[in-house]
Amino acid sequence: MTPTPLDEVQRKLERVASNREKWVSLSPKTRAALLRRCMKTTLEVSDRWAELAARIKGYPIGSNGHGEEYLGGTLPTMRNLRLFAEALEADGQPKLPAAHRRPDGQWVARVFPQNFIDKALFAGVTCDIWIEPGERPTQGRIYREKAAGKPGKGGVCVVLGAGNQSSIPPMDVLYKLVVDDEVCILKMNPVNEALGPVIEDALRPLVDEGYLEVCYGGVEVGQYLTDHDLVTSIHITGSAAAHDAILFGPGAEGEARKKAKTPRIDKEITSELGNVSPVLVVPGEWSESELDYQARQVASMLAYNCGFNCNGARLIVVAEGWPQRARFEALVKEKLANTPTRKAYYPNSKRVWERFTEKYPKHLALGNVKNAEELPWTILEGVSAEAGEYALENEPWCGIFSFVTIDAKDAAEYLDKAVTFANEKVWGTLAINVLVDPKTERALGARFDKAIADLRYGGIAINCWSGLNYGLVNATWGAFPGHPPEDIQSGRGVVHNGLLLDHPQKSVVRAPFIIKPTPAWFTDHRNNVELGRAMTAFEYAPSVLKIPGVALKAFKG
Repeated sequence: MTPTPLDEVQRKLERVASNREKWVSLSPKTRAALLRRCMKTTLEVSDRWAELAARIKGYPIGSNGHGEEYLGGTLPTMRNLRLFAEALEADGQPKLPAAHRRPDGQWVARVFPQNFIDKALFAGVTCDIWIEPGERPTQGRIYREKAAGKPGKGGVCVVLGAGNQSSIPPMDVLYKLVVDDEVCILKMNPVNEALGPVIEDALRPLVDEGYLEVCYGGVEVGQYLTDHDLVTSIHITGSAAAHDAILFGPGAEGEARKKAKTPRIDKEITSELGNVSPVLVVPGEWSESELDYQARQVASMLAYNCGFNCNGARLIVVAEGWPQRARFEALVKEKLANTPTRKAYYPNSKRVWERFTEKYPKHLALGNVKNAEELPWTILEGVSAEAGEYALENEPWCGIFSFVTIDAKDAAEYLDKAVTFANEKVWGTLAINVLVDPKTERALGARFDKAIADLRYGGIAINCWSGLNYGLVNATWGAFPGHPPEDIQSGRGVVHNGLLLDHPQKSVVRAPFIIKPTPAWFTDHRNNVELGRAMTAFEYAPSVLKIPGVALKAFKG
């Protein structure tokens, strides 16, 4: 895309800023009607969206990668639109399925399943949002305040879009509009900026009303936007380095500002900045089919989107004393070896791969690399569980992960040590995955509940990939609260949050130990293109009568 000239960027900024008060004054139901219109326009461009996203990444049309562009692009965007429309139709106070207080007084809100359709399509899956200690599970603060005659002033937000998942830019925009009351100017990431016109068409009703503008370019356009006087807030999905460059400035001067805690701009910055995402494999007695299933799942956590996911599996944490450890690791390697390699479409990914493999010369490269544009799935050998280990503190933005061994002889000892390891020695707090069989969990009893309570991660996925946390939209998506700007790690704030909880601490998604049919996020799913297309259309107009049709496509996976 041609970079947007700065004089045009100025006009776009002035246009959205001029509609700031108008947006603030819209009733919830008027906003809901706008989002319903966006659902229609999103459906109209969904095939074009998924196909273009696949072509940008070099995925053949009809391939598994093409299907991921429905599942990770059009589907969560449509679901986000629908959940926000329903929340606004309830005047910003959508009904919670349930809520309870833990023995320590912390509130937990059940946000999924909401109805029979959720239970039918996601059998056994639940999502709870844990509320910040001392707060109650209130919802839709800005709508409560407006109803009480205390409207805010809103704002103008620059959304710096992500380049890896096409749903991130539009969903970040929707959160800023609906939850934070801010009109938006979206700068597309150069990696996937060709999708900008498609996203603009998908959200056309918001664009036509002057609540959203889209622009293109690199650092110059980005800095013009972030530093502009009309801009009141910034949201970035990217790297901690990019966040620091915006807030403190680049180079030595930026480092000095960061050390002194003196940002160069005085604006609210929310962010989602990645994670060295662990998978805690709680030792148990697994059948061969269970070992095989979980090996497929772990391999998919890495290979999905060619490894370019902030919640991609990076550390597979296993117990030294687990009798089945060697078999499990062998199966994971086997699954990766049989997973087709893909074009490493992200800029500098080869350089990242080379940096990590130079650090760990004993690494295992898997898969049939067909050309110079592809990289092998790679397992780093010899990664210790000690603080300061390179692979624990640096996110490998490509298809790389490591097995890390915890010195533990049983599930109870493992869980205690693994939680401490994940909290204290691993960089980031965005997302973590926990695999535990039902028998072992029952034997652990309250110790397992305590482990989940103690994990300091914004998204916790039990027996599934944290990609489900992202895709459900009912869950929040963002870092565990508390990172100061000078040590930002995985970021600040959340997005998604379909039921508008005011004080989320973390979201816990739980799934059955074995899911049938094959989950959509498995990279060996045989029908994910049709499933993704069908699910996008289903979210546009959910109906009990349509469940069999979707289920049929799922069972073909």
